[in-house]
Amino acid sequence: MRHYHIAVIVGSLRKDSFNRKLSNAIVKLAPSDFSFKQVRIGDLPLYNQDDDENQAESVRRMKSEIRAADGILFVTPEYNRSVPGVLKNALDHGSRPYGQNVWAGKPAGVLGVSPGSAGTAMAQQHLRNILSFLDVPTQGQPEAYIQVREGLFDEAGEIGEPSRPHLQNWMDHFVEWVKIGAWVQSRGAQEDSERKAP
Repeated sequence: MRHYHIAVIVGSLRKDSFNRKLSNAIVKLAPSDFSFKQVRIGDLPLYNQDDDENQAESVRRMKSEIRAADGILFVTPEYNRSVPGVLKNALDHGSRPYGQNVWAGKPAGVLGVSPGSAGTAMAQQHLRNILSFLDVPTQGQPEAYIQVREGLFDEAGEIGEPSRPHLQNWMDHFVEWVKIGAWVQSRGAQEDSERKAP
């Protein structure tokens, strides 16, 4: 049975981030053939095109982890009706230098949680716009605009019973999305190999 490796990117640096808590809890709803690893983005320098030919070690590390992943899970808060700067910075680093975009083709899921009733809807929409340009096939449905409220997490920090059906449904769709995307990537690689063969 194939094992799928998912890179998790949380767009918040705060120690007690609701989105980090969500990212830690929702991965437990995935099947056993999926594993998840949080990718550090807080130590990346601000993107500067002058550094493209000599990227920082932290940038090379992040890009290596994205390359190795079969899919990406983005969990983002909403800052001023958009994505946090630290997340945009990571996306910019991963897309450069030109022609070396590590995000391209990686199937992705987007969700987020907020104390507000809009539940990161604007941030997710802005993130989807960016991912579309970066050639990241992003799961469309079901959407998950989550508000922090009683029952979202249980006392152990896992997804609470009132929230579990919706988020289990989201995870089930994400799993299928990654499997389809991984098949498409492997098929494309095989066709490229056949074209290059003598």
